[in-house]
Amino acid sequence: MLTVTDALSPNFDQRRGPPDMVLLHYTGMQTAEAAVARLRDPEAQVSAHYVVDEDGGVLRLVPEERRAWHAGQSWWKGETDINAVSIGIEIVNPGHEFGYRDFPESQIASVITLLNEIRARWSIEDARILGHSDVAPSRKQDPGERFPWRALAAYRHGLWFEPAAERIAALGPPLGPGDTGLGVHVLQAGLHRLGYEPLPDGKYTEETRITVEAFQRHWRPSRVDGIADGETRATLMGILQLATAESVTGVLN
Repeated sequence: MLTVTDALSPNFDQRRGPPDMVLLHYTGMQTAEAAVARLRDPEAQVSAHYVVDEDGGVLRLVPEERRAWHAGQSWWKGETDINAVSIGIEIVNPGHEFGYRDFPESQIASVITLLNEIRARWSIEDARILGHSDVAPSRKQDPGERFPWRALAAYRHGLWFEPAAERIAALGPPLGPGDTGLGVHVLQAGLHRLGYEPLPDGKYTEETRITVEAFQRHWRPSRVDGIADGETRATLMGILQLATAESVTGVLN
């Protein structure tokens, strides 16, 4: 059982229904204290449901039944009001601007326990445990490539897939900015089917590059460059298969 301390924020309003997504952020500020102060400042008009400190301590800022203001302008599978459907967890880390660093084991252990408890209360699929950069790739990088998504998936929170070498090789040369054609169209269609916004048009635009980079931050963090190499595309295919299987299982159950 996780010990959670209340430090309630005034920055929330009513939900329109139960949450079915968890959105993970990093705080992106120099100290935890500064982040919590901002999330509780009525003039800032931002908040989250929880803050997880580097020592593993957890603050509750907004009750899960209420709509916290953490996602901003965002999009996932056609949903534009991510705040209305999600539970937001801010994870203390200075982020890319102030000295991005690894997330301590004690902190991740608390995130995993918190996810255990949240998912015991709400129906949330693995495919809907996402990062801020997934739903707002043109604006956000958090929780970033250092966040251990693979470790969460090992505890059955989120999706993870590592393609075999032969599957990677079979996909041919990388795709990148300026490329056009069927391969780009298939890539864009896969990203859109997973949940990202851009519609397939067969042109590797800057928007496509940014979306590929967001996918890599979450599911292929070893190299985040916006280039859809074979590993990136094979990983996307695998994640899509896992998400589809989960969705079908949910319907059958």
